[in-house]
Amino acid sequence: MYFNIKEIVLWPRNHSLKPRRVPFESGKINVISGASRTGKSAIIPIIDYCLGAELCSIPVNTIRDNCEWFGVLIDTDQDLKLFARREPGNQRSTGDMFILSGKDIEIPDVIEKGNTSADAVKRFLDEFAGITALDFDFDNTNSGFKGRPSFRDMLAFNFQPQNVVANPNTLLYKADSYEHREKLRNIFPYVLNAVTPEILAKQHELAQLRKELQRKENELRTVQQVSERWIAEIYSRVVEARELGLVKQAISPTASRNELLEILRDLVDTAKPEAHVTLETLDESIHELVRLQNEEQKVSTEISILRKRFAEMSKLKQSTKQFKDALKIQRDRLKVSQWIGKIHEPKCGCPLCGKILDDTTEQIESLRKALEEIEKTAGNIDQVPAAFDREYERVRAEIQVVTEKFEGISIRRKALENSSEEAQRSHYHTMKVSRFLGNLEQSLKTYDRLGEDGDLEREVNNLREKVAQLTNAISEGQIKARTERALRIVTSYAEKLMPLLDTERPYDPITFSISDLTIKVKGLDREDYLWEIGSGSNWLSYHISVTLGFQQYFNELKNPVPSFVVYDQPSQVYFPQQLVVRDKPLNIDPKFQDEDIEAVRKIFVVLASVIKSSKGKSQFIVLDHAPKSIWGDIPEVHLVEEWRGNKKLIPDLWLRKS
Repeated sequence: MYFNIKEIVLWPRNHSLKPRRVPFESGKINVISGASRTGKSAIIPIIDYCLGAELCSIPVNTIRDNCEWFGVLIDTDQDLKLFARREPGNQRSTGDMFILSGKDIEIPDVIEKGNTSADAVKRFLDEFAGITALDFDFDNTNSGFKGRPSFRDMLAFNFQPQNVVANPNTLLYKADSYEHREKLRNIFPYVLNAVTPEILAKQHELAQLRKELQRKENELRTVQQVSERWIAEIYSRVVEARELGLVKQAISPTASRNELLEILRDLVDTAKPEAHVTLETLDESIHELVRLQNEEQKVSTEISILRKRFAEMSKLKQSTKQFKDALKIQRDRLKVSQWIGKIHEPKCGCPLCGKILDDTTEQIESLRKALEEIEKTAGNIDQVPAAFDREYERVRAEIQVVTEKFEGISIRRKALENSSEEAQRSHYHTMKVSRFLGNLEQSLKTYDRLGEDGDLEREVNNLREKVAQLTNAISEGQIKARTERALRIVTSYAEKLMPLLDTERPYDPITFSISDLTIKVKGLDREDYLWEIGSGSNWLSYHISVTLGFQQYFNELKNPVPSFVVYDQPSQVYFPQQLVVRDKPLNIDPKFQDEDIEAVRKIFVVLASVIKSSKGKSQFIVLDHAPKSIWGDIPEVHLVEEWRGNKKLIPDLWLRKS
């Protein structure tokens, strides 16, 4: 993603002073050369803070004491974008930010207040970079390490501060933090474009389908176990139906399962609990009991219908009352017609311009009358028509009558059952038949669901087919292969650069380990991790070559990683002793040896070769002690500023005026 640093801007606390602006060129190696304690190492924290960092790591005292706002001006394919953030004071950070966008941006002399927040800027940067809104937490574990990628995550490839640029244990920015390291491991295939947003969406869908399939398969297994036991007892079910008088024909011991199932299905469709009772076997009390049972069932159904109707009418009545009360409240609050009547009275002036409203009196009066009619109509709405109230009371009375009738039938049935032993046996038999038919009907439904065309089995088969299709479409193996192929491209770029740098093993193959977020160098007998290889010059060379390899790979893709890299003090490995000498002023540059000069020069030559191959897309910023005499004649190098003597990031004028 074309995203180059155009300027770094600092606003002083003293508003009478102009902002401090440090300009950079796109598609160049921008060098800020200078002595120690001039502010070079504050450049990375300033850029990071203005791009939404969680904490402010800009050095305290001189820089933060004299700056009110920090800003970075970004050049993109669309336009220029200024991101400024307030100095946090005693806080760890502040969310108060200021943003501008446009083809040409005029940097304000003073920022009075912010116009957005850090969270809003981060959301904007995510959208601008085209980062997916999907996360990697397919199983809903709520793990922060599997959250959605963000623009902030991409900056791991853009900064190489002093503590990272030659670190044997950490290759990428903030990868020494457990939280950032775990998040970066999860999103790395996405960064390399091995996992696209489309694949992420399919992975989420696949995870949901697998959960659904597992649930359905468990349900199917449970029901199948029940069904198999029931099928084993199918003959005994038919025999039991015959004993209950529900089946008249004789049952052959050799009858097939389908014949027995057909008998049971016919039985469920046609049989009634009292079907076994005939006039020849009933005495008068039994006949009366059956009649009462049928009548009790009929009255019970009637009560259910009436109660449902009464509940719906009660709800309608209550809703009407609430509507009328709300309408009256609104009418009383507004009283629009009365207000219009006041403002159109003679000699009444316009509330805005003061002009007498004589010319509009007729129109206003017409409007007032129309509104008055509407208000009268709203006030005359009845709760419900009179016919509704009559029907409401009729239904309530009918419920009471039918309920009393049901209670009477129940009393008569119970008395008859108590007085007749035969009636008791008949009632018990009827209940037994009812339970048998209910269980039989449910068992047949279960069996039908488990047949070759059963609904549950069809659902399971459809889910299995969808899971198989998505699994093939996603193919974890293909994702792994694409990831490894992308990493091979990155390391091939790095391997081409290694012979140009100061390293002991320039031609040994390199592999990048996502699990460790570092590289392994393959020798004749073994692979060595970066931390197993000695010498700061080796560590520095691998850092330079690998970060450039990633940038070259990203330039070939439509990728959300910004197209700049900032290197802070890459030459530190060549003169570590001079940096800590106590008897010399700290703002005096260290003395280079000839071999050191050549090693540092190689770094700039390699950076220039990558800049040239990127055709203006990449931008590198180097913050270093190395003077212009080392890199000044290398093409693609642009000297931003030289901070020596009184020339520093924070002007002396600010210190005197603040």
